[in-house]
Amino acid sequence: MISQAGISASRRARHRLRAHVSGYPAVYLPWARLKYPGPSPQVISSQTGLVIDGYTRSATTFAVHAFQLSQEQPVRLAHHLHASAQLLTAARRGVPALALIREPRGAILSQLIREPKKELRDALAAYSRFYIRLLPYRGSFVVGEFKEVTHDFGAVIRRLNAHFGTSFAEFVHTETNMRECFDLIKLRGTGSPTLLGFESGTVSRDQLRRELPALARRPMLDAEEAWIPSGNRERAKAALDEQWRRPSLARLRDRAAQAYQEFLAG
Repeated sequence: MISQAGISASRRARHRLRAHVSGYPAVYLPWARLKYPGPSPQVISSQTGLVIDGYTRSATTFAVHAFQLSQEQPVRLAHHLHASAQLLTAARRGVPALALIREPRGAILSQLIREPKKELRDALAAYSRFYIRLLPYRGSFVVGEFKEVTHDFGAVIRRLNAHFGTSFAEFVHTETNMRECFDLIKLRGTGSPTLLGFESGTVSRDQLRRELPALARRPMLDAEEAWIPSGNRERAKAALDEQWRRPSLARLRDRAAQAYQEFLAG
């Protein structure tokens, strides 16, 4: 079973502070621009054509890759901050935005496997805060729920086009397209500037494909299983389920579930 007993008070305080300030664009985004100068994650700017973001582990990586693979010309994306400030700014500026969401248990347990230094209680609170902060702006986003994004992303892009008057090409869930998408996701752990630039729309699909043989030879800087589902991750998630069911977390679980339902319902 995964234990969180070793999480320090100072680390918890940093996590909780980040979760709080990431909902305030004037505070968080200037800091994010310094911390994430590119090529990925990408912070919203005057060049942004679309924002794709959501609470962590809500299929952001899949959505970004599937979207860019579908476009004849790259689209400048702001993505992967996992900060409501990014989506709030898109709403206030009228920038097309796709807000991703996953049911709380799946998102948070996957997060704790990826980020074992996080506290379950803090993650539950951060999840609720993320979507509650966005609720007043809910009409400014198209919402992509995890299962639909990973199984019928074309329908999500269709809603984007209808809502914002855009003409983005739709992703088609063929075996070939899915394999290409997941092959790229596996390579994300190399930290390749070409691949990360492709995510943000500064590298074209054709340029990326030409460089794939060299990219495949790059050393892996991050574990492959951190980015895609695997048997090991599912077993670890099952071990965390005992912590999830603790009665002391009932109020936080209920609040997260309510945030999920309200955001989906709009």
